[in-house]
Amino acid sequence: MKKDVPVSEIMTKNIVRLKLTDELSTAESLFKKNHIRHLPVVDKDHIVGIVSYNDLLRISFADAVDVDGGDIETTVYDMFTIEQVMTKKVVSVNSSTSVAEVAELFLKHEFHALPVVDDDCLVGIVTTTDVIRFFLERE
Repeated sequence: MKKDVPVSEIMTKNIVRLKLTDELSTAESLFKKNHIRHLPVVDKDHIVGIVSYNDLLRISFADAVDVDGGDIETTVYDMFTIEQVMTKKVVSVNSSTSVAEVAELFLKHEFHALPVVDDDCLVGIVTTTDVIRFFLERE
């Protein structure tokens, strides 16, 4: 098996992303609509953070409703901003990083998505699912 395949061959290039000014309800909608679990937060094309679906679950009460039948989740989302919920110290790789190196980073840091950044601009995102699929296809 060739071990020096660059992550650019398996990363998602058409990136669904958030801006700092977006609402948390927008993030939830994008997660559900696109069947994804991680959203890079950008200022222009520069990554400033990342929000995971688990980040939203931590601050919300799934399927909870208040006494008037309103959605508590929406109320909780209104209490926080993207910037307050996102991970700010984002570990990233560049497009020439090997898939094997990315797999090692996933194991070492126990996260499930890495932004791919070239020349300080977001160019893709790679997930544990992408890496697993890559290795399974080479079996």
